[in-house]
Amino acid sequence: MRDMSESIAVRCPACGRRHRYTAPSYPCACGAPVAPPLDTHGTATAVTHRAWDEEWIGVRCAACGDESRWPRPELGCPCGTVLCVPVERAATGRAGRPRGPGAADRGAVPIRTALDAVTAAVLYLRGLGHPDVRRADQRPTAGIGLAAHGIVAQVDPTAGPASVRDVECLWLTAMAESAECVYFSLAGYADEARARAERLGVPLFVLGPTGVPRPVNGPALALDAGAG
Repeated sequence: MRDMSESIAVRCPACGRRHRYTAPSYPCACGAPVAPPLDTHGTATAVTHRAWDEEWIGVRCAACGDESRWPRPELGCPCGTVLCVPVERAATGRAGRPRGPGAADRGAVPIRTALDAVTAAVLYLRGLGHPDVRRADQRPTAGIGLAAHGIVAQVDPTAGPASVRDVECLWLTAMAESAECVYFSLAGYADEARARAERLGVPLFVLGPTGVPRPVNGPALALDAGAG
């Protein structure tokens, strides 16, 4: 597969607008950039429902031959329609599960969009031994909820720091499901939120530009220590 980002013309089936879409480039664990191969003859379709496993495609690195799972390309049209960008048929099959969480794997997603933040959190949770990560059934107070057997997580890609209410709601959700919990934020946490998380034992992580989750409280440091 090609490892250079490419662009194709995408037409919205709902309103007819035409857009230029450039495939995002992701770093392979070997360091080489990889990008999903776009289908220049395909047709964009509207996303009408979400199935977590269908939102990932296998992308093979031309440099080392390794295949990893990355988010299926999507594009938001101003009319409100979310478009599924066509990719070559060879890339639509499921790749094998990602390898264990070496440092490169846990920080292999540059953060540019909310989906990048979710991807970074998913990779980290898989590294903790949760390969069955999916979207949570219950929507959190802010951001995106993730869930796997025995754990719930919240990914907050907003520009403001997470509040104490956000932390408390995540903790209550985890308690109701008899699960552990973890919070990922792009903008950090309010002082009161940090203090409450410390008392409740909620691990707090900040997602840096490279996608590496950085622990910012005691519970997160303990969790991260066991993830290597």
